[in-house]
Amino acid sequence: MDTRWLTEDERTAWLRLIAIVELLPGALDGQLRRDADLTHFEYFALAMVSEAPDRVLRMTELAQRSNATLPRLSNVVKRLEGKGLLERSPCPQDRRATNVSLTDDGWSAVVAAAPGHVAAARRLVIDSLTPEQVEQLRTIGDAVLASLDPSGDLTALYG
Repeated sequence: MDTRWLTEDERTAWLRLIAIVELLPGALDGQLRRDADLTHFEYFALAMVSEAPDRVLRMTELAQRSNATLPRLSNVVKRLEGKGLLERSPCPQDRRATNVSLTDDGWSAVVAAAPGHVAAARRLVIDSLTPEQVEQLRTIGDAVLASLDPSGDLTALYG
């Protein structure tokens, strides 16, 4: 099999993407840890539950929405339960399943953390782009997600 090596332009674009993939999570995590005492993943999990009907999700649904394994998610939910932000309970429709619900304190935490998180997203990414580049970023994201998530499971969540 012949390797299709990257052209110089492709290599430069690829390295820029890798740099973003490596740097952005730490920057977002740092802002949320500083301002809200949450990791980025904890905030993301809280936000996913906050957007669900009645602020309740099955653990399996939350795992899918956050692209997390159930063991990882279980550890994070346990930490957030310890902070009084989430509660676990048996699912009334399926006793084998577990529901996760946002507490009032959890809702308050999401509401308090959201402005700083949005400000970080603007400062780190959005505001450095023109409106045309934001549209290009969306288009590029769609194209790459089609390759990474061909079934569209995650893409459908962020449509």
